[in-house]
Amino acid sequence: MDRSTVTRAIGEIRPLLADRGCRIAPGLRLRTLADVIAHLGATGQTGIIDATEIRVRRPAANRPGRSRFVSGKSRMNAMKALVVTDDRGRMLFCGEVRAGSVADITQARDAGLVDLLADTIHLEILADAGYQGLGA
Repeated sequence: MDRSTVTRAIGEIRPLLADRGCRIAPGLRLRTLADVIAHLGATGQTGIIDATEIRVRRPAANRPGRSRFVSGKSRMNAMKALVVTDDRGRMLFCGEVRAGSVADITQARDAGLVDLLADTIHLEILADAGYQGLGA
């Protein structure tokens, strides 16, 4: 099977999985980050947020944006995804995949997390040092 066939198949399946969302209880699916934040706030659960890196091949030489994929933390070519879990470690949300050079806090801001958290009260989200300053 050719790589382009696999890439096309992934591109077709990804939107279908996103539409289904994350099923955490009978009749309850979380499809967006706003749904996840609302669920955590309503149930009083603590959320855990972090960006995970996935190692990828480096783009070929002389291609634009070749250095964008180099992660500053792990010094490897990577893509990052923003992940939100509940306090038991169950994944509730996996955000858009971005280049490895994008900082965790930038990815959270681009996903709209700051605006969502500004409208909530009594919600606790645990995060590592990569998110310092997000509250400001």
